[in-house]
Amino acid sequence: MKIDIYHSSAFMNNNFIAKIQNLTLDFKGKTLFKDLNFDILENTSSALLGSSGVGKSTLLRCIADLEKENITNGEIVLKKDTNIAWLSQENSLYPWLSILDNVQLYHHLKGTKTNKTLQKAKELLSQVNMSEHYDKKTYELSGGQKQRVALARTLMQDANLILMDEPFSALDAITKIQLQDLTCNLLKNKTVVLVTHDPQEAIKLANHIYILKNQPVTIEEVAFLEGTIPHKLSNEKLWNLQEELISELKGNDI
Repeated sequence: MKIDIYHSSAFMNNNFIAKIQNLTLDFKGKTLFKDLNFDILENTSSALLGSSGVGKSTLLRCIADLEKENITNGEIVLKKDTNIAWLSQENSLYPWLSILDNVQLYHHLKGTKTNKTLQKAKELLSQVNMSEHYDKKTYELSGGQKQRVALARTLMQDANLILMDEPFSALDAITKIQLQDLTCNLLKNKTVVLVTHDPQEAIKLANHIYILKNQPVTIEEVAFLEGTIPHKLSNEKLWNLQEELISELKGNDI
């Protein structure tokens, strides 16, 4: 049976924006997921930790309906009126487009650009501190600036479920901190699922922290963190949690 991804008008629990139910996926002759179940809570941030190749990004792709050919069973139920946007490490900016058109990419491809979409793109670029770079080519931007443009493009989609696949991993330490804080501020009313290899980043940016391990994959919630994101890492309990996560990940060959 092929996977059925749909928007349910009679959602089981209003606290959930997505439910992955009994998901089975085969990849290159191996069963990556078998009867996997995973719930995504609305208006929270979830971080997925695990070793390279365990299936974190593939799980994001399943939620985004990009793995149909590999899925053999199960279903993903999305709450009615859920729209998905993707923010990845590879900013995927088009070098032949202006920065403004990169932010308006959906409307550019659909031929629906208007003065209204242009003004919105400018407003979003202002929010990510890129107003002074409208006229630059993408190759003239630093890695951090490109990610700011990619963040503005994500916000342009008005999505309420944001999938982030290691969007900060290629940045230098200071730029990473700046972009993490900015992203938290601009996505504070969204549901976010973040793939990361960094336990500190997971603690800083997430309410729910999960570890993926084994083949087929199992998912274990290892921490629930209340409070406003980004969390302050000066908290002693969070430092202790970081050490516990590192120890757990070492045991899973991260």
